[in-house]
Amino acid sequence: MTPKEEIQKLTDEVNQHNYNYYMLDNPTISDYDFDILLARLVDLEKQYPEYALPDSPTQRVGGTVTKQFRTVRHIYPMLSLGNTYSEADLQEFNRRVESLVHDNLEYVCELKYDGVAISLIYENGYLSRAVTRGDGVQGDDVTANVKTIKSIPLKLRGDYPPLLEVRGEILMPYSAFEALNREREDIGEPPFANPRNAASGSLKLQDSSEVARRGLDFHLYYALGENLPCDNHYDRIMKLADWGFRKVQVITKTKNIEGVFGFIGEWNEKRKSLPYAIDGIVIKVNSYTQQQQIGATAKSPRWAIAYKFKAERVSTPLLSIDYQVGRTGIVTPVANLAPVQLAGTTVKRATMHNNDFITSMDIREGDWLFVEKGGEIIPKIVGVDMEKRQAGSQEVRFVTTCPECGAVLVNNEGEAGIFCPNEQSCPPQIKGRLEHFISRKAMNIESLGEGKIEMLFENGLVRDIADFYNLTYNKLFGLEKKIESIDNKGDRILSFKDKTVENILSGIEKSKQVPFARVLFALGIRYVGETTAKKLARHFKNIDVVSSATKEELMQVDDVGERVADSIVNFFNNAGNLQTVVRLREAGLNFETKDEISKLGTALDGKSIVVSGVFSVPRDEIKQKIEDYGGKNVSSISKNTDFVLAGEKMGPEKRKKAENLGIPIISEEDFYIMIGEK
Repeated sequence: MTPKEEIQKLTDEVNQHNYNYYMLDNPTISDYDFDILLARLVDLEKQYPEYALPDSPTQRVGGTVTKQFRTVRHIYPMLSLGNTYSEADLQEFNRRVESLVHDNLEYVCELKYDGVAISLIYENGYLSRAVTRGDGVQGDDVTANVKTIKSIPLKLRGDYPPLLEVRGEILMPYSAFEALNREREDIGEPPFANPRNAASGSLKLQDSSEVARRGLDFHLYYALGENLPCDNHYDRIMKLADWGFRKVQVITKTKNIEGVFGFIGEWNEKRKSLPYAIDGIVIKVNSYTQQQQIGATAKSPRWAIAYKFKAERVSTPLLSIDYQVGRTGIVTPVANLAPVQLAGTTVKRATMHNNDFITSMDIREGDWLFVEKGGEIIPKIVGVDMEKRQAGSQEVRFVTTCPECGAVLVNNEGEAGIFCPNEQSCPPQIKGRLEHFISRKAMNIESLGEGKIEMLFENGLVRDIADFYNLTYNKLFGLEKKIESIDNKGDRILSFKDKTVENILSGIEKSKQVPFARVLFALGIRYVGETTAKKLARHFKNIDVVSSATKEELMQVDDVGERVADSIVNFFNNAGNLQTVVRLREAGLNFETKDEISKLGTALDGKSIVVSGVFSVPRDEIKQKIEDYGGKNVSSISKNTDFVLAGEKMGPEKRKKAENLGIPIISEEDFYIMIGEK
């Protein structure tokens, strides 16, 4: 087979597996085998770039760097929908429609996704352009970034038309949003306020390989083009599944406004269980003929309307502001609020993010603040109740010195965060670095935690991450700390007894097997997250080369821009940090990349495992165990799955599918026995 033929074969094969996985939710190959096929295709395309095809799945992993996004005019204007929170407005909408359409009126109800509107243009079956809504007449060309989203087909299937425009919403699921914010906080970046902002920011990143990491998803809601089949919206949306798009799962037809209200009531409750954010329901007249008959204004179609769910909002007084110092020195203001009930819980505190947030909202001392639950989970401040503002109220003035150590705070140009520069002596920064070092994605010293770190710090045993490796039985045994009650059940004593001390020392010893990439991440270099650490380790191979690399050399690594490179150079120019690295190396930590993959054992070698349900430890920890023992985590059950690891509340559909395919289902206890940890 010639290289050209093999590239064609692999392209078709990998695209089919992507389609099975992301569109049909029915994988027919293990993740490992898929990765082997994709790696082979990547290698061939590097050798023979002239044979790479326009629908190559290698575009899914990104790699294109866009310095400026071109402005593109839409083929058809992207009108915005009229919004309402009122059932009376929906009744009025229905009366207007009925006055213009007298026979066979039918509505289609869909979820109103809370994401970023996108227009996808397909020419002769290939995705040729992806454009943001912009001002409705023209938007930004973000094609390279959109091609990394696996739920968007790069090539259509079946009897597709020569020119097709598909519109939809690009979303960031809650799980991806939470993971991204955890990573941003780890490297000292401010977290995104909500999934929509995160999705919007991700689409405008210059490096498409970073977009590929963000876990974006796509949900369609409209199709346009000349001479398209189907004379109504519902059937055309269903037809898109024949052309390679994921089938729309939540959509219904109804012949009257009562059916619309029923759908709204159903999803006002069900939306809380969705894995992504919606903020309402879209109601459309189904018939295209009737849509044309009803018409549109310059801004909005008259045949459609969006009913937006009311976010539960309360107004409560701002009592005071705490200023918290994080691991990287970032100072975060937190509002202390008069306790108030919101969406079933009592809210007392909410983040104010940074000084820019306080200034943009013009928050003043003694103000009453409007608070909502973001995604029905996180309390967030959304405004000031101006009617309750007191005359002569004073502006909130952000602290100028560190509330913990007294150092003068710094605000670097171009950064929203204000931070304490006293990284060597500021207590919360020191404790934050210690906690980061032992965390699961870093050194994974399970026997230590925040409470025990506090004890070690207060007793002067650990002030530097290298101090962990100087701990001995005699230093630890007998340490005690009173833990004050927060639930009226009485204070308790945290005490280091024999077993506790043995577990701590054993965990510290085991951490010496952690691979170099995780050790590099554990050092806590500002802006160096887990992924960047892996790329640095892969590129430079050992700590000596990383520490002596110039800014220009560092910027040759994917994901390392000017700010990250400066941070790495500054870290290794610090004599204290270099001394810490020397001590860690003397303690026996890995400071070079090994050829083989570091594992704790081979009990799960080659096995594809699906994890479902709730466990005694975080699910990420279970998945890490699987990788540590040679297994591979897969998200969907197929005939290639070796077994399902089931916790409490395992999904009934997954259980049913596993039983139908005869896939073994094992408990958490059986899993630990299998890997020899019980």
